[in-house]
Amino acid sequence: MKSSVGIKVEIPKQVCKDKHCPFHSELSTHGRIFDGIIIKKNVHKTANISWNRQIYLQKYERYEKKRTRVKAHIPECLSVDVGTKVRIMECAPISKTKHFVIVGVEK
Repeated sequence: MKSSVGIKVEIPKQVCKDKHCPFHSELSTHGRIFDGIIIKKNVHKTANISWNRQIYLQKYERYEKKRTRVKAHIPECLSVDVGTKVRIMECAPISKTKHFVIVGVEK
């Protein structure tokens, strides 16, 4: 059983038997960390997470608004809902499109 994921996040008190949980199994987390909002939740422990960013266009000397969307795994020990702000971290590929896992819920 792992005690931390490498960053300062609150470890859930509820114990789960999810094999893709970064806290209670051997799923290794590494790489990029993002904060976003859950915009869609799936029955297969998947959440679509979105966050906004701005890119500077040198030709027009202005900023362009863009939105990034990724799919992340929801561990059983975390309770999240649509509209919740979460912190996600990169991990080994869980499925064809899931390469992130939720590690924390922002208050």
